[in-house]
Amino acid sequence: MQITFAPDDKLHLTNLTKVFWPELGYAKGDLVAYYREIATVILPYLEDRPQVLHRHVDGYAGKEFFQRVSRQRPEWVPVVDIIVSGHKPKAFHLCQNWPTLLWLVNFGCIELIPWNSRVPSLDRPDYLVIDLDPSDVAFPRIVEVALAVRKVFDRAGAPSFCKTSGQKGLHVYVPLGTTYIHEQAKLFGEIVGRLVFHELPTLTSLDPRLEKRAGRVYLDTTRNARAQAVAAAYSARPHPGATVSAPLAWSEVRKSLDPGKFTIKTMPGRIAKLGDLWDGVLGSGIELHDCLQRLEKLVNR
Repeated sequence: MQITFAPDDKLHLTNLTKVFWPELGYAKGDLVAYYREIATVILPYLEDRPQVLHRHVDGYAGKEFFQRVSRQRPEWVPVVDIIVSGHKPKAFHLCQNWPTLLWLVNFGCIELIPWNSRVPSLDRPDYLVIDLDPSDVAFPRIVEVALAVRKVFDRAGAPSFCKTSGQKGLHVYVPLGTTYIHEQAKLFGEIVGRLVFHELPTLTSLDPRLEKRAGRVYLDTTRNARAQAVAAAYSARPHPGATVSAPLAWSEVRKSLDPGKFTIKTMPGRIAKLGDLWDGVLGSGIELHDCLQRLEKLVNR
């Protein structure tokens, strides 16, 4: 495998033949090639967002660890200081261009995990997310929950977007357009979660404890708090099959959906055919007051 760059690039890639998915024979170079090919598509969902570095230097099944920032970073890899809690700022990487993207991958980041808000507006997220986190649940039942979530958002007048998690679940997003603070986003998500739970009480759970939600789908709205992060659309995941968090058209969200078919090998062709199904997530956003009023009318009927 050969990957070439312009002569003035200072990016140096290493250990491209190291196997990252042994059962498939995929190496780190395959992962680098994937991100290089889709860089222009994934970068809008990474730019200006603090990154959580989740490193797998020996492949998806090897040792893993989290890191905020690396002392080994080249000087051209941007870093931003942010006060997360307390008074002392902490440094985080930003991914503003494809060399930085590939440096992160070369550093062992199979997946890209950005904050839900950007540096110019860290207190106002771009979107709301409900993470459908299953515990011993067949995938068709997860699809059933996703469609129930969409139905509630539709009734509220809020456009929603769905993607695979790249692992076992689904993620449902609503664009906010940096109009609302995290507490408002989290509250709206919790209201929708409670309405879905009321409709599907035996299939869903609002309890994060694994022992309390066995056999059900956890409606996780906690990712809407400040400094929370979710795997980006198009991000590869450290999971068997070299799967990718794949944006979906709602027409694809049906019981026959196979999330395992979205991989670092199939995703570039899918993007070439369908384009970016995720671009609406960074749209102008909803009118939250109107959405809440519509839901209140439905509840009071």
